[in-house]
Amino acid sequence: MRNDITKAALIGAEETPPVSAEELTLINAYTRRELKADEVYTFSVVLCDNDVDRDGERFTVESLFALEKLFVGKTGIFDHDPSAKNQAARIYYCAVESVPGRKTATGDEYFRLRARAYMPRTEDSRALIEAIDSGIVKEVSVGCSVERTVCSICGQDIALCPHRKGESYGGKLCCGELLQPTDAYEWSFVAVPAQKEAGVVKAKRKELNMEQIIKKLEAKNPFSLSSAECVKLLGYIDSLKQSAADGVYYRDSLTAEVLRLSAAAQPDISRETMESVTKSLSVAQLKEVKNALEKQKAKAYSPVPQLYGGKSKKNTDSIGQFTI
Repeated sequence: MRNDITKAALIGAEETPPVSAEELTLINAYTRRELKADEVYTFSVVLCDNDVDRDGERFTVESLFALEKLFVGKTGIFDHDPSAKNQAARIYYCAVESVPGRKTATGDEYFRLRARAYMPRTEDSRALIEAIDSGIVKEVSVGCSVERTVCSICGQDIALCPHRKGESYGGKLCCGELLQPTDAYEWSFVAVPAQKEAGVVKAKRKELNMEQIIKKLEAKNPFSLSSAECVKLLGYIDSLKQSAADGVYYRDSLTAEVLRLSAAAQPDISRETMESVTKSLSVAQLKEVKNALEKQKAKAYSPVPQLYGGKSKKNTDSIGQFTI
């Protein structure tokens, strides 16, 4: 059963930074003519999050990621009135971000869905832009649909289970979890949003990709990272740690194989000597030694026919009794 819901968001006022070329490209995907940077006004909006709202419900993190795709291109209106004359802005970019160190009412890591929206700078929009910049127009609310709303305690449909939203069971807060978003209709400027943190927020610079972060680190100049960039960097570090662990495991396995082959192909060289030698070799050099030792072992232990008579006449005479 599909549930049509309306949830709130938040806008923050500040001096708007210049519109970048990358943003203009995204914005002009929705315009009939190419707009210039001085013709548009942009701002950031926190549409929704995974915290419990005033209705005792919350989006799961998975639902936020689904909405991330659904809200791109959606129009901003007033008070959820689906009238063309109410259209004021449009979302051109959307992303889920975490806020390190912050927890939800249920004790989970806090995530929110942040969007970037634009509107044309015209005489008609001047008053709204001033209201946003001055913090008068701040709260917004989203309209979307989800497949299910389940109980956070038992996982059943919230309307059918015995638990009540807002009450705790075994130390766990009961709330309705909004699952499987199917559509995002619009987002609206409102007076009182359902979600406390939803609305217009301070504009955020374009996030750095991993290559840009590394270049800034290599430059050794002070700079700051956003929470999303910190998560990105930590993920990259974790992947490097895993790669390093895999590399150590592979080198240890390769070294063990070299020592084993050396004992068979070069028995006159002690294990202690070979261990000392392998420590100074790179992985590529270890592989080269391993291949050479395998060839030596294969040659030394190649099978010989039992009645082999040899090639020289002398050898044939000495074991001639076995010659057929």
